[in-house]
Formats: sequence, C-alpha cells, structure tokens
Amino acid sequence: MGTTTEASGSTRRSRAAGLACTILAVVIVGSTLTGVLLTVSAEQATGTDAEIVGVYPNPVTEGDAGEFIVIDVPTTTNVSGWQLRDGESNASLPTTTVSGRVVLSTEPSAAQAVVDGPVQPLTGRLTLANSGERLRLVRNNASLDTVEYDTAPEGERYQRDGERWEWQPLGHTDFSAFETGSTSAKLFVLPDTPDVPLATLDSATDRILIGGYTFTSEAVATRLIRAHRRGVHVEVLVDGGPVGGISTHEATVLDRLSDAGIDVHVLSGERARYAHHHAKYGVVDNRSLVMTENWKPSGVGGQSSRGWGAIVDDAALTDRLAAVFRADTGWNDTTPWSEFRRNETFEPGEQASGSYPSEIDPDRVPVEQVRFLVAPDNAESEVIGLIDNATETIRVVQVSTAGPDGPFTKAVLRAAQRGVDVRILLDSTWYVREENSALVEHLTRVAADQDLPLEAQLAEPNGRYEKIHAKGMIIDGKHVVVGSLNWNEESARENREALLVLTGEAVGSYYEAVFDADWTGGTGDGLPVGIIAAIGILLIVALVLAKTLDFERGQ
Repeated sequence: MGTTTEASGSTRRSRAAGLACTILAVVIVGSTLTGVLLTVSAEQATGTDAEIVGVYPNPVTEGDAGEFIVIDVPTTTNVSGWQLRDGESNASLPTTTVSGRVVLSTEPSAAQAVVDGPVQPLTGRLTLANSGERLRLVRNNASLDTVEYDTAPEGERYQRDGERWEWQPLGHTDFSAFETGSTSAKLFVLPDTPDVPLATLDSATDRILIGGYTFTSEAVATRLIRAHRRGVHVEVLVDGGPVGGISTHEATVLDRLSDAGIDVHVLSGERARYAHHHAKYGVVDNRSLVMTENWKPSGVGGQSSRGWGAIVDDAALTDRLAAVFRADTGWNDTTPWSEFRRNETFEPGEQASGSYPSEIDPDRVPVEQVRFLVAPDNAESEVIGLIDNATETIRVVQVSTAGPDGPFTKAVLRAAQRGVDVRILLDSTWYVREENSALVEHLTRVAADQDLPLEAQLAEPNGRYEKIHAKGMIIDGKHVVVGSLNWNEESARENREALLVLTGEAVGSYYEAVFDADWTGGTGDGLPVGIIAAIGILLIVALVLAKTLDFERGQ
C-alpha cells in the first residue's frame, strides 16, 4: 500500500463531554480496495494481540452520528468479552469470531453511510470527545492496546501507519504504485499535435472517463457528445474550486455535456478529500491517456502551452486508472454538475487562441515498463525514489518548484552532489519569472560553489509555444515521468494528481529530443542562465564604456 498523507485545511470543532453515545457496529471489510469509502484491508493480522488502527471521532453529521473505531485482531479470534473503554464509559464487542480488520460502531444505519461493508450492531456506550481522547481495547480486563488523540478534525479519521498516526479525510484512498510489463505507447507533445488526443477520443467504442482540473474545450466536448450518442459510456470529473474560480465558459461547456446526458461530476466542498482535483487523464476503452495539460484550448487544444502526453495500450493499467476515477467520483465530496451549478457564480475568463508550428511529431514506441502513480497516495515518494536512484542524467521541466527547500529540488541537488548531470528548465512567464529567476540564480551559485554538474535556466519559447506547462522528468535517458504533478508540497500531498513513469530507451530518446529543443530554444546548444546573465552584464559595461569614450572624444 502507498504512503498515507494528511490533508490540510480541516475544520475543527470542540465537543462538550456527555454528547450522544457512540455508534458501534462491526463491519468485516472485504479485501478489494475501493478507495471510495473507508478503505480497510482484510489482510490477516500477524501479531499475537489485537490493536487499534483507526478512530473516527468527529463525523460530519448531526450529533456526531456515525463515530467508529477500527481494530486489527488475530486470525480467527473470538472477541466475546472484549471491550472498548475511555475511562468514563465502555462498549462490548459482540459474541462472534472475526479476523483481520474490523470496524466498530453502535448504530448500523449511520455507520453504513460512511463504511463500505455490512454493519452489525453492538451494545454499550462510548463517548469519543472531539477535543481529545484516550481509548483502550480490553480483553478480559487486560489492556491490549491504547491510542490517544488530540483535537479531531471534522470528517477525518485518525489512522495508524506503521509506528505513526495521522489524520486523513474519510474516503482518502491508499493506492499503491501500479506496474505493468512491456507494452507500447503513443508519445506526443503540445502545442504541436493537438489532434492526437482528439483522435483518441474519436476512436472510443466502449468507455471514456475524463479526469480534469478545468474543462473548457469545445472540441473535446464535441467528441464526448458524439461518443455518447454512438453508445459509448462517457463521464467527466472536474475540480469545483480551481484557482480563479470556474469560468463562465467552463460552465457553458459543462452545461452542454450535462444537457447531452453525460454524467459530469464536480469534486469540491468542505468535505473534499483533496485541495484540488488536478489530474489530467482519459480512460479510453483499454487505453490510458495521461497528460500534463488541461482540457482547454491553451492545453489540449494546442493554443498556448508546452505539454507532454502519452497514450498507453494496456488493459490492466487502464482498469487501475478507471478505479481511481471511480474512487474519486464515488465519495460524498463529489456532486453532479447540474446540482453544483445552482448556487455557484462564475468568473469571466479569456480563451487562448495562439497558433504554433507543428515541429515535433507523435511517435509510437515500445515501452519496457509502466508505473502508474497518484498523489497524494504514492507519487512523492516514488518520484523522489527515482531521483535518488539516478546515476547519470536528470532532465526536469516544470512550471516552477517550491524553491530551493522543496523536497523535489532538494532531491535533484543531492543527485548533482553525487555526480549526476542535472538540467532544470523552468517557465519564464511573467507570473513565475521572479521566483524562477531567483531559483536559477540560487542553483547556479550552489553549482559554482560546489563544482556541481547542475544547470538551471528559464525557457525561451521563440514562437514555438507560449509558456511551459509540462511537468516532466527524464532519468538516465530511459525513465520518463509524465503527468500533472507540480513540484510543490500541495500538489504532492494535498491534490489528486496522476502520472506515468515510462521506462524504455525509445521513450527516453523521444522526450530527451523535446527537452533539448526547449533547452536551446529550438536554436541549438544553449548556455545556462548564469552565463547568459554574465554575458549580458559584460555587454552593458562595454556599451557604457563605449559611450564614455565617445563623450570624451567629443570634448
């Protein structure tokens, strides 16, 4: 299973002592990871004694109906005589035999609303205070395990992760990295080949599931409606609170999809598991389309951004991507668009309309292996692991990073310090130019001070695209990361992101050619920003001296 994370911005509220009784019931949860409701495993416990592994003290319900506790018990254990105690009250487990992980609550109907599995009632009384609690699991008056927590965030569960405990939103998924064997993939870049994703949608015969941050592309909407009319199952998931708000144009496009009978889901609200649904992907029959670009003219439409994309032919991989879609649309933080829009106001916005040359053709290549990653479940640790294992080269293209202290920047600096040749290409658009220039200067200075094989610079589009929006990396010429993960902690730890790690010489060669062209601005070998800046200063000094000499000659 992947590394769990804690969401930020949780609402906290205190609870006075003596609130309504805890709801207890037993749910033996199946082994399938749904990612939709409480995700618990049916793996057998290996310890000799049971332990508490989860607590849900502060439900988003009237009177906190639906509190529960999760325990992990030894294989095939009779729990007759077992109790849960908090020092003031207690509740008895049922006279039954259980194994693996068990969810405990006293009001089956309330617990059922947030737990995936059957519910059995328990007897007893237990108060889980929102302000903090010490809870014991007892067998025949002998304490088996104890857990303590402080203020409980509303709608989050306190979960054990090895030796650590952390708060997670209820419904938080825990997908592990998914790996496939050899296959093939169609690689493309934007703005050069916007016809590739459109043609992929046109070819669908069974299903299309679109995951996105924003959706304003009329061309994509047209393809989805056509597919729906020819019998393809089509659904769309978007973020309900993108930076700057939902535009009036996006509302119009989503209205069009919804009016055509397509299910459009919006992920947002106080109960949202993620700060943003920032992933950009498509499930198309048994193909996985994963991009760095949004479903809008500036992205998938090829009218602004430099982006990377890949379409992988692998049924198992695509089923995992579909499982992520189902997990993200199946919880109570998603709302049908028709319902969501009733109380929303929309913001004016401009649509990109640029035109750029098609210099880089798509290519279908063999792939040795594909790993599918998602944030916040596993992407950060997996990507940093790739960087830490690099031995020769690392090429990074990002809009921006979290600065020199960000986890990804630190990882590539470590790589350079052990001799890996590192190049980092960042966007030069006005809204990130200042921070990116500061990072380039910092890294250039560190590289000079420590004599490191590390270069960083701002991109010069030279009419080939408007801005860098890609989030890509090439390691050792054969491991390529493509997806929506920005190099900052919110993206890695609080957003839903989706990305692929494609391994193969042909994949590496394709994207290295793209990177090299963008590194040089499409004009040949380039120089690091530090050197360019130094040359600029020398030219200015020379110009001043020349003018001074001319002035002196005129006297």
